[in-house]
Amino acid sequence: MTEPTLREELRRHTGRVLLPPVLLVALMWVIEIGDLLLPLRLDAFGIRPRQLDGLWGVLTAPFLHLGFAHLLANSGAFLVLGVLVGLVSGRFWTVFAGVTVLGGLGTWLIGGAGSVHVGASGVVYGFAAFLVAYGLAARRVGAALAALVVVLLYGGLAAGILPLNPFVSWQGHLCGAVAGVVVGLALARRRAPGAPH
Repeated sequence: MTEPTLREELRRHTGRVLLPPVLLVALMWVIEIGDLLLPLRLDAFGIRPRQLDGLWGVLTAPFLHLGFAHLLANSGAFLVLGVLVGLVSGRFWTVFAGVTVLGGLGTWLIGGAGSVHVGASGVVYGFAAFLVAYGLAARRVGAALAALVVVLLYGGLAAGILPLNPFVSWQGHLCGAVAGVVVGLALARRRAPGAPH
């Protein structure tokens, strides 16, 4: 039995593949509009490193942004990479949860004192790293092609894990990427021939 092509997979699982990232990006936009219209100051609920009450930010930070330019910059990559994650692994929610929690906890541990980290870019880095790690380890043609696409289109993201800009959360990017590799290798191992299911 031959492995289905990416087009066949997308056609067969459009709702499963497209809907989750679209819903999450829509939620990000609703929250940002609410933050603009109401005096909520939601960005204060981001990740605040090494503060116990800042741990909530591990779950909330991906949905909070510093304005619409920040949100727009993350939305496109989140959608493209999120669709690829669902397409090649069939485990979008597992990957999203793993990258969000592991990457967020890492950011909470190593982020700068007194800083607040918000935005979906850590998850975007996690998705990209997941796709590369999973594509290399799963030994499936579709996953390997997705990894190649990520390297070609998003290889420039690698600079974002360096502490070059004090206004960019390189810690969030780095921890998201590390989380993506961990989740990618773990899921690829489960998919390996002879692995217990």
